[in-house]
Amino acid sequence: MDIDFNLLMNDVVRQARQEIEMAGYSQLTTEEDVDQALTSKGTTLVMVNSVCGCAGGIARPAAAHSIHYDKRPDRLVTVFAGQDKEATAKARSYFTGYPPSSPSFALLKDGQILKMVERHEIEGHDPMSVVSKLQSYFDEYCEEV
Repeated sequence: MDIDFNLLMNDVVRQARQEIEMAGYSQLTTEEDVDQALTSKGTTLVMVNSVCGCAGGIARPAAAHSIHYDKRPDRLVTVFAGQDKEATAKARSYFTGYPPSSPSFALLKDGQILKMVERHEIEGHDPMSVVSKLQSYFDEYCEEV
């Protein structure tokens, strides 16, 4: 039996997209989507999604659980590294001072980067430590829901 790796990868990507959307994040797939979301007034959490194991096992679960909190960003959005390349590059252009990293999280306010949770702070950590870090940023920068 031959394995169609393109079909398998498409299924992995589809599942990763569905998982983050079900958590309440909006997909940004174009540069225009990114500019509109990230320059809006208020706070925005960007999850840079990917197909790696730490995205599926740590980052996406942390993205889903961190927002069940008394303070949270005004907007929850996601770009998909390796899939929506232009949108991801555009989002990363807002993350000044930080190298490209996926998976990762960026917290912005009025289009300006406030905090970043980079891959090295996700990979090898448990989801709850990432949730705690995100929620500490929400405490500092976000309003009560």
